[in-house]
Amino acid sequence: MLYDQAQLAVAYLDAFQITQDRQYESVARDILDYVARDMTAKDGGFFSAEDADSPVPVAAVYDRRDESAQPPGVGAHRAPLQKSEGAFYTWTQKEIDSALGDAAEIFDFRYGVQPHGNAPEGSDPQGEFRGKNILIERHTIAETAKQFKKSDDEVRQLVARSREKLLSIRAKRPRPHLDDKIIAAWNGLMISAYARAAQVLDEPRYLESATRAARFLRTKLYEEKSKLLYRNYRENRSDIEGFADDYAFVVQGLLDLYEASFNIEWLKFAVELQETQDRLFFDEKNGGYFSTSGKESNVPLRMKDDNDSAEPAASSIAALNLLRLAQFRDDKQLADRAKKTIDAFGPTLSHFASAMPQMLVALDYSLSKPRQIVIAGNIDPPQDGFAVANNAQTKVLLREVHRHFLPNTILMLADSGEGQKYLGEKNEAIRAMSMVDGKRAAYVCENFTCKAPVTDAKQLGELLR
Repeated sequence: MLYDQAQLAVAYLDAFQITQDRQYESVARDILDYVARDMTAKDGGFFSAEDADSPVPVAAVYDRRDESAQPPGVGAHRAPLQKSEGAFYTWTQKEIDSALGDAAEIFDFRYGVQPHGNAPEGSDPQGEFRGKNILIERHTIAETAKQFKKSDDEVRQLVARSREKLLSIRAKRPRPHLDDKIIAAWNGLMISAYARAAQVLDEPRYLESATRAARFLRTKLYEEKSKLLYRNYRENRSDIEGFADDYAFVVQGLLDLYEASFNIEWLKFAVELQETQDRLFFDEKNGGYFSTSGKESNVPLRMKDDNDSAEPAASSIAALNLLRLAQFRDDKQLADRAKKTIDAFGPTLSHFASAMPQMLVALDYSLSKPRQIVIAGNIDPPQDGFAVANNAQTKVLLREVHRHFLPNTILMLADSGEGQKYLGEKNEAIRAMSMVDGKRAAYVCENFTCKAPVTDAKQLGELLR
């Protein structure tokens, strides 16, 4: 499921940022590269899911010249296919050993490959994985290197080459069915994942993926005249208007995309969608967001999701979005709406807090001193040597910010252009921020009360710590 991939990627990116453990970075990259390769439409939107089941051959391919050898009911050229769970992904040890040769022993140890298959006893009631191996990291690179008396780098390179070989073989198998609907909410989650990855991993192609998906949503699933977001797209836009979670997840994705790209248009779009979400779904009396707008004649009772399960509740994400937007726009009304939303779920948080972990994140934000980091500089394509040097300074400062795990913090760019002008419409502090002695500068603030600006990455790191 796309929403699983998105949320897992963000979790691993957070873990990497906190620990600097490269294993978490590796998993995050694998997830993002898989989505880019197998779940992305040519126009940039992200598909919904791939099936667990996929076809497997049940007999050999027979030669037309030997039809007497075919089993009854089988066509003259090819055996029929049946489906099995995990068929696309599982391997026999014989297949792996044949493909990898001398490297197989190390690969088998690393990924727990067994002659009889590695599905735990009792976990395969249908017997679909009998004799098959589900590749899972049973031993770390360090443990594998120690076992075979090799260096970590040697093992890492050998395993990488082995994976590439098996991937090329797997690509020739019949693929699982692709659910190629493009759903606004799930795309919002995936935009967040790619935008976060662009920051944490300093990877431009991830920013490009996030940007292309955001453009897709804006051109294919958004109606400028009515300011409405639509739910899904397949060949054409559906007539189903977006639900509260579509707005909440897309707004979150756009805020993350602004912080990764500093393209002010994404922040403006987020503000626009938030206004529509508030108009259609917000409960002015009791707080929180209804799942539906009330337009639907077949929905007799409007409900509010109060569970952050496979996907977070719309109100949980919206509360956090409002708190962030309140900082970007210096808007107390947005902050009050966020607190009213959190209060609406107070009974749930008091008696069954684990049902709404994402709402707890919003609660934590609301109780913290809001922090802002503003980089005064420019990241536009340079026009001369001076601009090249100054853009490099800006990127050095940004890389330092991205090294740190900074919840409850917003990141902005004071670029002396349209971006800063928009941010400064309601925020006097932003208007006054500029470079220091011709150098890019970083301002670290609480409630826009800022410490002295710094131009050196080391000094910035000390402030952030």
